[in-house]
Amino acid sequence: QVQLVESGGGLVRSGGSLRLSCAASGRTFSTDHMGWFRQAPGKEREFVAVISRSGRITDYADSVKGRFTISRDNAKNTVYLQMNGLKPEDTAVYYCAADSGLNVAVAPQWYNYWGQGTQVTVSS
Repeated sequence: QVQLVESGGGLVRSGGSLRLSCAASGRTFSTDHMGWFRQAPGKEREFVAVISRSGRITDYADSVKGRFTISRDNAKNTVYLQMNGLKPEDTAVYYCAADSGLNVAVAPQWYNYWGQGTQVTVSS
């Protein structure tokens, strides 16, 4: 059974930073592209960032480019999301997800496995 467990969420002031982690188990981590998504109340789940199996390819939503950085440590079966310059509009539940497909994807329907989410709240 594949498990993805996010951690690192919390309450932070505008302009602050957080580092999210997602630990994977039950599957060979290095075979999957890994993504971060977020969902704010009353809104659809949206793409935040993705990293390829090897870590050589990354992509970001325009809203977070230059502020967020995705990385992975295949030896630790963990993917990270470093979030700097946080804004109130970044407030959401953040989910990590694994995609076993061929190409890096930004659409959530391509992802096979999801974590339970971690809450990020940014106060103004």
